[in-house]
Amino acid sequence: MADARTLIVGLGNPAADYGGTRHNLGADTVRTLAEDLGLRLKRHRAGGVAADGRVGAGGPPVTLFVPSGYMNNSGGPVQRALRFYKLSLDDLVVVYDDIDLPAWVVRLKRGGGPGGHNGVRDIIDRCGGRDFLRVRIGVGRPPGRQEPASYVLARIPAALLDDALASVRRAADATRDLVTDGLESAQNIHHAPA
Repeated sequence: MADARTLIVGLGNPAADYGGTRHNLGADTVRTLAEDLGLRLKRHRAGGVAADGRVGAGGPPVTLFVPSGYMNNSGGPVQRALRFYKLSLDDLVVVYDDIDLPAWVVRLKRGGGPGGHNGVRDIIDRCGGRDFLRVRIGVGRPPGRQEPASYVLARIPAALLDDALASVRRAADATRDLVTDGLESAQNIHHAPA
């Protein structure tokens, strides 16, 4: 991604009500990355919290961004952040949970549909395209007949919390590698069998 700025967006719902849920793993990842980079997320006029910095000493510039409000309305804040920084979809990385991946697996890709994820759908609709980079954190399918929405919005059981935190750590590392080394190189590292 050379020396162009990258907007890294972590999707989630308001942490006061939805912290500790599968649906907030994207936002958790961006907060973890902010800690790693020594950055403090602050209110941003685009409608969320943001921090500007670099990945490593002299590394590429990034803006970390967590939209405020509910995930299904993420597109507006992302659109405003892209406009504020004069960036395009080529400069966007979105980090989010994915029920179509096995639990705690991290996968990177560019483009594709929303896959039933309403936050991603809203970004595609509001930003006018789907050709942006994605860091997907698998949460697995809901058990039995449980509705997907209630599954991803329920608190992660204590027995699975270590696995969830480890997946956030892997996603933060994968996001960093994606920005510094590009998609193919990051996939070669993070898609390797465990």
